[in-house]
Amino acid sequence: MPRKEPRIRIGSPSHTVLEYTLLIIGSLIMAASFNSFLNPNQIATGGVSGISTIVQHMTNLNPAITQWALNIPIFLLALWLLGGQFGVKAAVGSVIFPLCVLLTSHLGVPTQNPLLAAVYGGMGVGLGLGIVFRGRGSTGGLGLAAQILHKYSGLSLGFSVAVFDGLVIISSALIFTPENALYGMIGLFVTTKTIDVVQLGFNYAKVAFIISDHTEAIRKAILYDLDRGLTELNGSGGFTGESRTVMMVVVKQNEVSRLKTLVQSVDPQAFVILSETNEVLGEGFKRHA
Repeated sequence: MPRKEPRIRIGSPSHTVLEYTLLIIGSLIMAASFNSFLNPNQIATGGVSGISTIVQHMTNLNPAITQWALNIPIFLLALWLLGGQFGVKAAVGSVIFPLCVLLTSHLGVPTQNPLLAAVYGGMGVGLGLGIVFRGRGSTGGLGLAAQILHKYSGLSLGFSVAVFDGLVIISSALIFTPENALYGMIGLFVTTKTIDVVQLGFNYAKVAFIISDHTEAIRKAILYDLDRGLTELNGSGGFTGESRTVMMVVVKQNEVSRLKTLVQSVDPQAFVILSETNEVLGEGFKRHA
């Protein structure tokens, strides 16, 4: 069976246009969520946007101005200290997101309930960031600062990001109230989880590893009864040292029970390991982007 060509080739002009389109769409969604939920309710979930919320409360300065004033120097500093690994998209993102914040500043405020604002604002920011990341883009800001800290301090990147977001949330506790900071933490948690959903989707699957003395019979059952492919791995028993075949098969959630039934019907003593996997690309599952 001939392999299907990708709909858009990576690196092609169409792919570049798509990536910048995702960057703009994601930035608009983030900006709308910031202006509708987070900023009006004085919820700082971290990042440059969180700093701009605090600055606006103290000086009444438009958040977009603060974001430009921070994003551009941080990008130039990262360019100097880390080299040109960020490319044009990081520079564009550092400018586009504040512009989107400025353009959506007239949006209304759907709720003044801080909990709802933290949840829906976090979801919107996570959705927008996930779309930006799908386009291999960046909105700059403290994410670049975290990479600088990571390189020169030896701290992990995840911890470096947490340091900057934590400082913003602690500052919001001092400038606003400790309760606002707690809502900011909720918003940050929701943002992180939403990014995972956008990046990985809801198409959870299971990967099964099967060890049995009836390898051939189980292989045929999986191939022809379950209609799934499988991979045979070479292994050896840790105690006996005997060579064993380990079958690896990926199935959808609704196929797990049938797989277990088929294996048990062939070999009730088979050793089966099932674990969850977030995303599967390839034949029978999701196509490559």
